[in-house]
Amino acid sequence: MLPTADGAVVEQAYRMAGPGWAPTGQWWRGVHHREEAARGLSSEEDIWFAGRFGGSLDTPGDTLEVLAWAGDLDDRPAPATEVVAAARERHWKVIAAATPADSVDATLALAADAFVVRTAAGPDVVAGYPWFGAWSRDTMTSYEGLFLATGRAEEGRELLRAYAGTLSQGMLANTADTGSVEYNTCDATMWFLHAVDRHVSVTEDTDLAAELLPALRGVVDAHLAGTRYGIRVDPADGLVTQGTPGEALTWMDARVYGVPVTPRAGKPVEVNALWVNGLAAIVYLAARVGQDPGAAPQVHARARDAFRARYPAPTGWLYDVLDGPAGNDMSLRSNQLLAWSLPHAPLDPDEAALRAIGAALMTPLGPRSLAPDSPGFIGNHRGAPAQRDGAYHQGTVWPWTIGPYADATRKAGWRISDLFTGIESHLPEFGLASVSETADGYAPHAATGCPFQGWSVAEALRARRF
Repeated sequence: MLPTADGAVVEQAYRMAGPGWAPTGQWWRGVHHREEAARGLSSEEDIWFAGRFGGSLDTPGDTLEVLAWAGDLDDRPAPATEVVAAARERHWKVIAAATPADSVDATLALAADAFVVRTAAGPDVVAGYPWFGAWSRDTMTSYEGLFLATGRAEEGRELLRAYAGTLSQGMLANTADTGSVEYNTCDATMWFLHAVDRHVSVTEDTDLAAELLPALRGVVDAHLAGTRYGIRVDPADGLVTQGTPGEALTWMDARVYGVPVTPRAGKPVEVNALWVNGLAAIVYLAARVGQDPGAAPQVHARARDAFRARYPAPTGWLYDVLDGPAGNDMSLRSNQLLAWSLPHAPLDPDEAALRAIGAALMTPLGPRSLAPDSPGFIGNHRGAPAQRDGAYHQGTVWPWTIGPYADATRKAGWRISDLFTGIESHLPEFGLASVSETADGYAPHAATGCPFQGWSVAEALRARRF
């Protein structure tokens, strides 16, 4: 640590300056971090106490400022009052662009802004803070809420064009967040088809539709031919099947000691709802711009009819997976909501099934991922990494799925004005003015996971507005 006139330089770390600097230079050994201990992580750390700043605020309105920055010593930041004023002005512009209907809309629009970032390649989406980077599934699921519901369609357009340019064998990469580009997802590309469709439908941007349709047709062709991880269209029914040993390709992708908790090999219900929806979207977009839809119309008709015939289960809800290694899976999960919620959904709302879902899955923060009376249900998403990952999709609440539930019940003619009261009450309690990634399946459904999660915010904002 090198002293300066009003602070210090901590080599290879940061610079800091402020009033009344008093260097200390102490090591605090064995500092205990309660949250790390609760999460089963290394919880003790030695911390360097460089020193302290001090001053007095004698009259109302007095301020003191302490600055910290990572650049050169001479690249001192602007005064704190200017930084705060500029941030406030930008926040008001973000809110105004979203044209919020009420204060909750405004809060969610400002929360959404945190997830839209600009990289050297253009705009992108951070899935959640503090642990996630960019994941294509999260980006496309969040697209309508983060971009179209907030007045950022031009940025969204740029993002969609950039992602279209990365398609490989008809697939978007899942993430590069792990240090390498991985394609282990069967649904991110389906969400991409949906995002393009919603962009054109909301903005009337038919130029984008005309530009991207060749890529969208390529997605269909690649799935008909078969692509990575056993992802292919089954010629017998037009539905997408997927899965290879040791992989979990849907959004329920948690692993414990490398073994998928919910592998869901076969024909997952939400993947095929998205497939039917995406095929219909291609037909719609092609008609809008006078292009050839390719194979989409024929495949859509076959897949839609097969979906309607095969997914309804004798339990009164939909199968979660068809044609899996152990046959058809009748687990009551929130995945089936997409069969009714999407714009080109394969099914009309089934009120009996929705009542069953509401009774078994719904909590104030959204649906559980598995019904409490199911084998394997885990109601607490807490503990060491293996415990948390084991519970991740086995009963844990996922607030993002409140969006599909709202759409499905709205289509059924149900009143949903009180549906978001739990989300609204949650805004000041965990990630301040944001929505968490997950919550316990057991009451009182305390928030867990990332305190700030992109698709949780996006779906709450979208479903309240559209």
